[in-house]
Amino acid sequence: MSFRLRVLALLALIALTATGATAWLTLRQATSQVKESVAAGRQDVSRITEALRSYGFAHGTWDGVSPTVRTLAKDTGQRIRVVTDNDVLLADSDALTGRTPREPGGQPPVVVDPRPQLRIPAGPVRRASVKRTVTALAEYRSAVTYAACLTRAGATVTARPDALGIPRVTADRPPASCAAPDPGADPHAGQDHEALTPCADESTDKRFTACLRRVFTERTATLAPPRLQVALGFRGEAPAGLAAAPTVAVAAGVALVAVLGALLLSRAVLRPVRALTSAARGLGEGELARRVPVSGRDEIAELGRAFNRMAESLQSAEERQRRLTGDIAHELRTPLANLRGYLEALRDGVVDASPELLDSLHEEALLQQRIVDDLQDLALAEAGALTYHRADVGLGDLLEAARTAHAAQAEAAGVTLRTRVPYPVHVHADADRLRQVVGNLVGNALRATPAGGTVTLFAERRDGAAVLRVTDTGKGIPAEQLPHLFDRFWRADAARGRATGGSGLGLSIARQIVRDHGGRVEVESEVGAGTTFTVTLAALT
Repeated sequence: MSFRLRVLALLALIALTATGATAWLTLRQATSQVKESVAAGRQDVSRITEALRSYGFAHGTWDGVSPTVRTLAKDTGQRIRVVTDNDVLLADSDALTGRTPREPGGQPPVVVDPRPQLRIPAGPVRRASVKRTVTALAEYRSAVTYAACLTRAGATVTARPDALGIPRVTADRPPASCAAPDPGADPHAGQDHEALTPCADESTDKRFTACLRRVFTERTATLAPPRLQVALGFRGEAPAGLAAAPTVAVAAGVALVAVLGALLLSRAVLRPVRALTSAARGLGEGELARRVPVSGRDEIAELGRAFNRMAESLQSAEERQRRLTGDIAHELRTPLANLRGYLEALRDGVVDASPELLDSLHEEALLQQRIVDDLQDLALAEAGALTYHRADVGLGDLLEAARTAHAAQAEAAGVTLRTRVPYPVHVHADADRLRQVVGNLVGNALRATPAGGTVTLFAERRDGAAVLRVTDTGKGIPAEQLPHLFDRFWRADAARGRATGGSGLGLSIARQIVRDHGGRVEVESEVGAGTTFTVTLAALT
């Protein structure tokens, strides 16, 4: 995986982890707090409604309910507004605490019914159940009247339901003005019995029981305290905020993951960068053998490989420079020593300045000048500074000019020099530089070919390319020497003699010129059969 993809994957992992952790925490905390809030709200509602129902059940009136509302509001933290079914305000916790009453919230009010739930024991005789219900109605009327009197007198009232669900009212110090309940003297007993009698005709016990309770509720509606509408909260009430501690903890965890990821990333980047920096510093100080360890296939690893290739190239260039210096010294040392010796001998009168000696010294000086010129051409070519004047060049004319220029040399060596161009082939190139290439190849071929041999110059078009070949029937070159043919100052003659002439730079210059033209030069040779140099260039259409 590339370094860029690893960085993106790590950053994506951190982002996804942070997003997922935040979403999970928010959802979990919100869900938990919503559940807690709902549960707490239900508990508060249940507590408030139960307390108000118990108050109405025990007191038989809503008089004096305000202290209870104030206590409930304080204990639950809720704003409580209590009104009757006919919209008569009984108490508002805002007003009770000195606050300007706020507008109620949008939640529907809770209904509180203080009337008792009639309990009818199951039995086979329905008349007995009707009689018990009549008794319950009488007892409830007495209990409500007595409880309301006690409340208005300021007594502390308590009540508990009896077997039928009717409140049994008691007081710590009942005032004499409040008579104890006497259900037996209820003047409405006959009307109650008449209203309950049709229930005995119901087809099932369930319908019979429901009919008794319905009639009980209807008969007590005018006696019991009115039902309440209890509104909780107020408009614009802010919901409970999320706890900060879990959020801070998750944020710290995500930050820790990000820091660890950054450390891992910086380590993955800085370790090879440090190695590259150290190796580059050593390379700058002349340690050309320095290399960096490379593993993997990402951009950092590719940078390390590029650095190693650069170091190898520098080391190779340094080695070539040293060899070039040694070769130049070797090439110039012997002829310069000869020139010096002869000049000193002439100065000292040891030898006479004969025409033959002067011609030899002049020829040696020309050879040194040629070496210097070739070195200059090679340096310019390798630096890309060699000037080219490109134009449409016909290879047939180029080969014919080369044959004419080397005809005298070929005749003197007893070698047949011929050209063969089946059809015209043209290239876009510098004609003078191509002549320099062909002249070098032809000169080498003539020197390598014995008397009676043949050197052939051939050109053709093949697969959109112009192919130029120089073939001789000389002694050939061993296979192990072919890779060194284009090295500077290299000669197949191990003794490096000058019987065949040449500076040892011609093939290096020729290869560089061909490369500058976007082509290539190749060689094939067989010992005893001859050698063929092939130059391939882009042909003009």
